[in-house]
Amino acid sequence: LDVIVLHCEKNNKAHKTNDISVNRLIVRRGQSFLVTFELHGPSRPTTDLLELKVETGPQPSEALGTRSVFRLPEVFLAGSITLDITSPADAPVGEYRLSVKTSATASVGSSLGKLLLLFNPWCKEDWVHLPEEEERQEYVMREQGLVYKGSDKYISSMAWNFGQFEDDIVDICLKLLDVNPKCLCDPAKDFSARCNPIYVSRVVSAMINANDDRGVLMGRWDGRYDGGMSPTHWNGSVEVLRRWLKNGSNPVKYGQCWVFAAVMCTVLRCLGIPCRVVSNFQSAHDTDKNLTIDYFFSDYGVRPKQSPDSVWNYHVWVEAWMRRPDLSAGSLYDGWQVVDPTPQEKSTDVYCCGPAPVKAILQGHVDLKYDVPFVFAEVNADRVTWMVFADGSKKKISTDSVSVGQNISTKAVGSDKRVDITANYKHAEGWY
Repeated sequence: LDVIVLHCEKNNKAHKTNDISVNRLIVRRGQSFLVTFELHGPSRPTTDLLELKVETGPQPSEALGTRSVFRLPEVFLAGSITLDITSPADAPVGEYRLSVKTSATASVGSSLGKLLLLFNPWCKEDWVHLPEEEERQEYVMREQGLVYKGSDKYISSMAWNFGQFEDDIVDICLKLLDVNPKCLCDPAKDFSARCNPIYVSRVVSAMINANDDRGVLMGRWDGRYDGGMSPTHWNGSVEVLRRWLKNGSNPVKYGQCWVFAAVMCTVLRCLGIPCRVVSNFQSAHDTDKNLTIDYFFSDYGVRPKQSPDSVWNYHVWVEAWMRRPDLSAGSLYDGWQVVDPTPQEKSTDVYCCGPAPVKAILQGHVDLKYDVPFVFAEVNADRVTWMVFADGSKKKISTDSVSVGQNISTKAVGSDKRVDITANYKHAEGWY
């Protein structure tokens, strides 16, 4: 074997990854790419073969889907051979090592370099397939966007540079997966599980905050930002992610909900999972899973105890687009899923949230994974006021079933208009 041509520029353009690079092979799963072998010298039909091997992660295996070997036996190995190679639409995403053997007597193959494999929203068989090209351009390819803040009466927008195709961002995103606790505990299993956007989005949700891992951002809400930057300093994800890498995978200080969500949007778009940033106004934080926000007053008008429940002016999360065959044999819960990287409550002992199907939130199907009751309460909780008497008994004074979950907003496809998507989450009467 004299020369291999990976056709990086041609392949990457066809796979819509040329904005990342044209100098390395970056392809999307379930879609073919070309590799050319230049072979010279006499052919030996009894011993010559062409065997290509692709592997990802430590201890790669065909059983785990992290290793694949395919060969072209009895081929006339002379001149130029171009192969059209297609990865499975459910292959694990990440960095693969390529090697080739051209002789049956060779014990090991010679390295051909590396390729990166990403999710493919253009492929119908991929769980992240998004049918409309205009939406794929907005939710995968667009590098700038808007984040909505303020209050339900005065909604403001801020521009955000997602920058998912900037130099080195794809490598930082893969580094993020590599230092997640699940990978550190069982890397072979984690690399295999990267075939699943449900798993990957949940891992990314945990890794954007630094509460129980080597995550990207440390949150702070007390107004004191010594030793770091105020959350309002940031206007893009690239500086945050590069600083995290430069810090040796130690958290960047500081973030709040819109920073967590916008950085997560960058990571998911870079990996090929369609997503958008969503703002919920009058957003409830229900700490005890009773789907109410409780306020307590004594019979002489003083609030006798501080409730851990709260309602924020606004809260920002991410919606990611994927199928949910783990929840339904049909397509009942496919589509937008809430994934929230802001550390609010633990989910299976980890500060992460989602993916929670928006369709399940709308229908009140709170027994489904992941974290549907928490998100349901964020947009739907009742605000209940209690009178507490001297003997410890309490009486319900009022219930507000309307004010929580207002003007749920995201940027429009193809324009800078705000779109109200509240009806995706809740019925008009405010409670289902």
